[in-house]
Amino acid sequence: MPPRATAAPLSLTEPVEDYLKAIYELETRMGAAATSDVAQALNVAPASVTGMIRRLATQGFVDHEPYRGVQLTELGRRTALRTIRRHRILETYLTRVLGYAWDKVHDEAERLEHAASDDLIERMAAALGHPVADPHGAPIPTADGVVDERSHRTLADLEVGESACMVRVSDKNPSLLRYLAEIALQPGAHVTLAARAPFDGPLTLRIGAAEQSVGPGLAAQILVEPVPDRNIVPDPSRAQPPSSTRSQPRARRK
Repeated sequence: MPPRATAAPLSLTEPVEDYLKAIYELETRMGAAATSDVAQALNVAPASVTGMIRRLATQGFVDHEPYRGVQLTELGRRTALRTIRRHRILETYLTRVLGYAWDKVHDEAERLEHAASDDLIERMAAALGHPVADPHGAPIPTADGVVDERSHRTLADLEVGESACMVRVSDKNPSLLRYLAEIALQPGAHVTLAARAPFDGPLTLRIGAAEQSVGPGLAAQILVEPVPDRNIVPDPSRAQPPSSTRSQPRARRK
């Protein structure tokens, strides 16, 4: 077995950074990244992925076991989070300082994340007041590689009458982001599930004073943090004894 590197090379190539970032995102969702999933995420041939995975394993960035997928080593995780931090700081700077719409920043950040120096990124972060989330609600890793990746419920998981605060949506679909902006459904928005049509029909949402209908597929892509509805008065007749109740942990905002 070829020796593995114990430290990152001084200069990481763009493909290496893209692979590690893609593996991190897949691993976060699935526990491990299958070669086919990496190929799909990067839009490259599976044979190319196989060769790159071997090189990444030799350099100590990933562990790969046949039929069990790819997982980042600690070195690979730190390197992936460095690239993700760059991407999300750039997106935040582009929207807050340069006035880009949130549906325009992903591709710009994809190009710039490989070229910007660490010093430039840290100066941007300081100018922004060290934000903890990007414009789409994704948590920004710290310079030390700490990131808040706790799980959240989706809008589709809410019960009728339940209220929530939107916290996150993927930055990869500009058309979806434009639509969400049109209906004022962005991170920080307060939303209540007013009705749910049967047989996977549309969901009726109250967003501020307006009502909007969205499909369950779209609702499943929007991460939310449930909030208590202060207008609901508990019904004492439905209360259960403490021994039969079970507290539910409340999701925390990223």
